[in-house]
Amino acid sequence: MVYLFISPMLLETAATPFSDSRYIFEPKIDGHRLIYSQQNSIVRLYTRHNNDCTHQYPELLLPFDDDIILDGEVACYDPATGLVDFESIMKRFKAKKSEKIQQLTSTLPVTFVIFDVLHYKGQDLQQLPLMQRKELLAGLTLPSDRFGMIPFIEGAGDALFKQMQDLKLEGMVGKKKDSKYYNRRHSAWQKVINWSYADVFIIGYRKEEFGWLAGVPNESGKIRPSGIIELGATPTHKKAFYGVSKALITGENRDYVYVEPRIRARVKMRNWTKNGLLRSPVFTEFIV
Repeated sequence: MVYLFISPMLLETAATPFSDSRYIFEPKIDGHRLIYSQQNSIVRLYTRHNNDCTHQYPELLLPFDDDIILDGEVACYDPATGLVDFESIMKRFKAKKSEKIQQLTSTLPVTFVIFDVLHYKGQDLQQLPLMQRKELLAGLTLPSDRFGMIPFIEGAGDALFKQMQDLKLEGMVGKKKDSKYYNRRHSAWQKVINWSYADVFIIGYRKEEFGWLAGVPNESGKIRPSGIIELGATPTHKKAFYGVSKALITGENRDYVYVEPRIRARVKMRNWTKNGLLRSPVFTEFIV
């Protein structure tokens, strides 16, 4: 039997939040993309890159009333805060041994948050307008409380983004109401990230591929490592940094050159990890 995988439609990035009556707006869920594919009552789960992760999430291996392919996000919720916790879903995703997976199914259960239906009862729905697909989706009976539907509002993107900021959630997605489902990145779907910002010291750099080592002061004022900045720096920024940093080198090893913490930079990031690291930091500017 051949299980059907559909390459997911990917988001372009909007520069700023926006409102538009031609769009619906959804909260952006901080998990990982999941394609749920059911054929002959047998379920297979795939990541956006067509990696089979069926074994990873046994609580999602429940069939719908007919063959179906769904697009959504699999996420874990922190029981203390009720908020989506990216580190927990990564813990689930990386677990390999069956015993560990079964244990985590109890202690860190996942939820599949569905936002699109691509096939149903043998019909390919990808050419239908988004709102027709949403209507079909709303009529489905979910197999358990481990499944949910993403909420959306029409038009009022700015108001939704303000809510995402107040709740410290990842951001929002705007989708054109009449959009077909494209199996690639497309401007009909736009994400707006709720970035956090931090000021850091650059305390070193990678020798091979680009990467600046970031550091922040700890409680005693000593600089501690806080991650690697890989994105955002232009050739002009890099040239300026390497010109100044030559005089600040304090040592090196096989992979890194270390410098005095004299150069400061502002970064935008998704959030701080539980280990005190910058998550997905992007350089924005030097601080003089």
